[in-house]
Amino acid sequence: MLDADIVVVGAGAAGLCLAHRLPARESPGAVSSVVLVDPPPGPLRPPRRTWCFWEAGAGLFDRAATASWEWLRLHGRDGRVVRRHIAPARYKMIRSDDFEALVERDLKDRPGLRRVQATVGTVTGLPDATVRVTATDAAGAPLDLRARWVFDSRPPTRLPAARTRLLQHFRGWFVRTERPVFDPEAVDLMDFRTVQPARGLSFGYVLPTGRHTALVEYTEFGPAPLTTEAYDEALEDYTRRVLRTGALEVLATEQGVIPMTDAVFERRAGGCDRVFRIGVAGGATRASTGYAFAAVQRQSEAVARAVRAGRRPEPPPPHPARARLMDAVLLRALDTGRVDGPDLFFRLFDRVPADRLLRFLDGRSRLYEDLAVGLRVPVLPMVRTAAELPWLRRHHLPAP
Repeated sequence: MLDADIVVVGAGAAGLCLAHRLPARESPGAVSSVVLVDPPPGPLRPPRRTWCFWEAGAGLFDRAATASWEWLRLHGRDGRVVRRHIAPARYKMIRSDDFEALVERDLKDRPGLRRVQATVGTVTGLPDATVRVTATDAAGAPLDLRARWVFDSRPPTRLPAARTRLLQHFRGWFVRTERPVFDPEAVDLMDFRTVQPARGLSFGYVLPTGRHTALVEYTEFGPAPLTTEAYDEALEDYTRRVLRTGALEVLATEQGVIPMTDAVFERRAGGCDRVFRIGVAGGATRASTGYAFAAVQRQSEAVARAVRAGRRPEPPPPHPARARLMDAVLLRALDTGRVDGPDLFFRLFDRVPADRLLRFLDGRSRLYEDLAVGLRVPVLPMVRTAAELPWLRRHHLPAP
């Protein structure tokens, strides 16, 4: 049996961020040992993906950033454009391969840290105030770990009970064009000139890395994902008809599904007060936007501070209660069709100052700012939706 102070299950964004922030053995307040459990190569490892977030000033992972921007744009269905300067913040793009390589370099030879490749089975609290983690290593041999604290980032097999669940599903092309068609100074955050679905909404998303290169995504908020062929048809239409790219080469692709739900994610796992869920499994995804990377950073830093101070390292809620309530209202209003999604998002970016809107989307805004933002959306449908939420039953929905 391998003993450790902390076991981190999963080496995706949440697991690597936490391991990266935990103090090394020689540091003040450090734990004596950390075991990071990564599944062997295969279906349990997440596919390559791209994370984006906004941040003011230099960031911990800037060395892994592909690009960053100070300008965001939204395009309405009618062709109107809102352009917002977000300095001193920057919108940053990190690809998972670059992020993992950076963290692995920083963690290499760190005192007290051990990485193992294994598939975790059960995580059980023991009477002696430790936790037992059973796993199978890459060779098929059983592996037992025992720790004081366990942080589990594995995605849930079933989502917690919720009143509303939409899916943010998307497919992206990394493209190179013959003509210089992209503006490398600005991100097209939401371009609603796409063909809108019968239910939900769709938009284009363009992250330019040069005049000839970009990540171009087609995204929907809706009840179910599309086929790969349907995504490619939508991307073909968007790049040719809307962006007018002309001839292009698709260098790589990425595809994913993000649940947007008002479910309450438990921060403790299995009823054990020494096992905590982190990352997406712990509710880090912002329900109204699908962003998670910044919340993962905040959560990891809070745990690391608690460890350094010798306190109980329970992760804090990734988002404030007021932000979760507002997300629940928005999701229900979108799902029922009471509000027009493209119009609502365009209004927000058109009528709310950029710094206030970013604080609002981060869950860092004050009550008076939330009220000011609320006045920029269709008030009556949102009030009606808020009034009915307490009477709606929560029910379990399958994880996508």
